[in-house]
Amino acid sequence: MMDAMTILECHNLSKAFGDVPIIQSAAFRLEAREKAAIVGANGAGKTTLLRLLLGELEPDAGTVVFAGGIRCGYLAQDQDTDSDNTIFEELMTARQDLIDAEQRLRDLEADMGRLSGDALLAAAEEHDRLLQTFAAENGFGLKGMVTGVARGLGFTDEEFGKKIRTLSGGQKTRVALGRLLLRKNDLIVLDEPTNHLDVHAIEWLEGYLKSYPGAVLIVSHDRYFLDRVVTRVAELDRTKLTVWNGNYSAYAEKKAKAREDALRAYLNQQQEIRHQEAVIEKLRSYNREKSIRRAESREKMLSKMEVLDKPREARDDMKLHLVPSVESGKDVLHVENLSKGFDGETLFEGLSFDIRRGEHIAVIGDNGTGKTTLLRIINHLLPADKGTVMPGVRVKTAYYDQEHHVLHDGNTLFDEIADDHPDMNNTEIRTKLAAFLFTGDDVFKQVKSLSGGEKGRLSLLKLMLSKANFLLLDEPTNHLDITSKEILEEAIRGYEGTVLCVSHDRYFINRIATRILDLTGGKLVDYPGDYDYYTAHREERMQRLDQAAGGQASAAASSSPAAGSVSPAAASSEGKADWQTQKDRQREQRRRETELKKCEEEIARLEAQDKEIDAELSLPEVGTDLARLRRLSNEQTGIRERLSSLYETWETLA
Repeated sequence: MMDAMTILECHNLSKAFGDVPIIQSAAFRLEAREKAAIVGANGAGKTTLLRLLLGELEPDAGTVVFAGGIRCGYLAQDQDTDSDNTIFEELMTARQDLIDAEQRLRDLEADMGRLSGDALLAAAEEHDRLLQTFAAENGFGLKGMVTGVARGLGFTDEEFGKKIRTLSGGQKTRVALGRLLLRKNDLIVLDEPTNHLDVHAIEWLEGYLKSYPGAVLIVSHDRYFLDRVVTRVAELDRTKLTVWNGNYSAYAEKKAKAREDALRAYLNQQQEIRHQEAVIEKLRSYNREKSIRRAESREKMLSKMEVLDKPREARDDMKLHLVPSVESGKDVLHVENLSKGFDGETLFEGLSFDIRRGEHIAVIGDNGTGKTTLLRIINHLLPADKGTVMPGVRVKTAYYDQEHHVLHDGNTLFDEIADDHPDMNNTEIRTKLAAFLFTGDDVFKQVKSLSGGEKGRLSLLKLMLSKANFLLLDEPTNHLDITSKEILEEAIRGYEGTVLCVSHDRYFINRIATRILDLTGGKLVDYPGDYDYYTAHREERMQRLDQAAGGQASAAASSSPAAGSVSPAAASSEGKADWQTQKDRQREQRRRETELKKCEEEIARLEAQDKEIDAELSLPEVGTDLARLRRLSNEQTGIRERLSSLYETWETLA
C-alpha cells in the first residue's frame, strides 16, 4: 500500500537489452516535495531508469506506481523544438490555463455589459469564481514570473523577442527548462538540467528548485548543484540501485565509509584465515593423532567460513598520474596589461597577474567573458591586442582544450599516442590506452569517431604522457562522468606542478583550486582560496570594487582591484591566513590519501606474492628440495609478517 506522502514507488524493477542486464531488482520511492538525485557512471543506465519510471519503456519485471492524479513533467537532455514563437511567448505557453482564464474573464466582462436578469447574474458569479482562482494562481503576475524565470536562466531582455527556431540547441534546452519550471507539476524529472547554464544561472536554478512546491528527481553530474538541492541520492552501479539519505557529499562520504568497512572486514578475515592456516600447518607438523585431529577440526571450521570478496577499488577504471619531468622555476607566469576584443567589442583589458610554482588556480566567470580566450593567449594560440605574457624558466606547458583541437581527427588512437611519443613501443602504447579504457580494436578507431567522453579520456592520457609542469585546462570535466571527474581531481590534487584551469564545475573547483580568478566586467578579481572561500567573500569584495570604481581617481584607487586585477598581496591578512590554513589542510589530506593508496597497492602486491609461493610450495618437486622449501617458507614468513604490519597501518590511515 502506497503511503499518503509517496507520489512515486517502484518495486523489483529490472531491464535488460538482449543478454545485457542494465537494471536488476531496483526499488525506489519518492515523497511529495522531496528533491532526489540519480547518479552513476556514463552508461550505467540512468536515462533508462528514468524512461522506465516515466513509462516510456516497459520493464522486464517489476512495477512502477504513481499516486493518483499526479502531474509529471520531464526535461530530456536534448531539445529539438521548432516554433515561430519568441522566447517570451514560448515561456508564456507554460501557463496556457492562465492565458485562457484571462481571456475568459475579458469575454465575461464584455458579456456583462449587455446581459440582464438571470444571465447577468450567472455571468457575474462565473466571473467572481474565475477571478478568485486567477488571482490565487498569480495570474496578474504571470508576465513578471515569466520574466524572472527567463532572466534567471540567462536570457537578456533583448533576447526575449528571438524566435525559437533561430536558437542553438543549448538555448532551446534552457527554454524547455523554463517552460517546465513555470508549469504546475507535482513532480518534475530533470536529465542534466545544468548543461548549457553558466554559474549564475545554475545558482538561480538551485534556489528555484529548493523552494519548488513539488517533488524533483534529477540526473546530473554536477555535484555542487546536487549538494545544494537534493536530500536523497540513488546510485546506479553495475545494475544495482542503492539509496542513500543526504546530499551528494553525504552520499560520497557514506559510500566511502561503507567501502572502508567492507575492506576492513575483508582484510581482517584474510588475516584470520592466514592465522588459522599457520596453526593448522603447525599442528600437522607434530604428526600426532591428537594434533592431527585438532588440525582437521580447524580445517573443517575454515571450510565453513563464508569468504568475503575483496571490495572493488573505489576508482579502478582509469589510472591517471600527473608527474612533471622537471621542476619549473618559482615564477611560472607573468601577465601584464593584457587586453583582447573581437569585432570592436572588448572582452577584457588591463589584466595583470602572476602565477607561482605549485599554485592550482581556477578561472571562473559568465559565458562569453573571455576565459577560454585568456587561456588560448597564454598558450600562444591567439594573439593579444595589448600586453605581455612571459613564462618563467624551465616551464613546460600542456594544454587541455575543451573542443579537443589538440587531437587529430584523421589519426587512430594508437597513432595519436605514437606520433607524440616515438620512443614508446607497441606494447607500451596499448598498455597506456588500456589504462584509459581503450582496449582491443578500440585502439584502431579514428579520433573523429569518438564520443565527447572518449575524446576527453584520450586528451587526459596525452596530458599525463606530456609530463608537463604547467597544465592549462579548459573545461576538463565536460563529458566526464562523476567517477572520471573524481579520478582527475585526485590526480590534480596530488600533482606537484602548476595548474591554470577554466571550469564551470564548482565541485571540481572546490576540490582542486587554491586560488580563484573571477573574470567579470572585463577585469580579474583575485580570491586566495577555494570556491567556498570565493562564495563567502564575493559579495563583500564586489561591494569594495564598486565603491573603488565610483570613488576617487587617486593613485591608490588606480592600483585597486577596480583598475584591473587584484594580486594576492592585496588580499586581506585574514584571507591569507585562511588560504594558508586551507593549503596546509589540503596538503596533509593529500599526503594521507597517497599513503593509503600506496599501502593498499603494497598489500595487493604482497598478497599476490603469497599466493604464488603457496602455489610453488604445492609442487611435488619442491617437497623434495629442502633448500628451496626452506627459502620459500622463510620468504613467505617475511611476507606475512609484513602484511600483518600493513593491515594495521591501513586501519590507521583509513
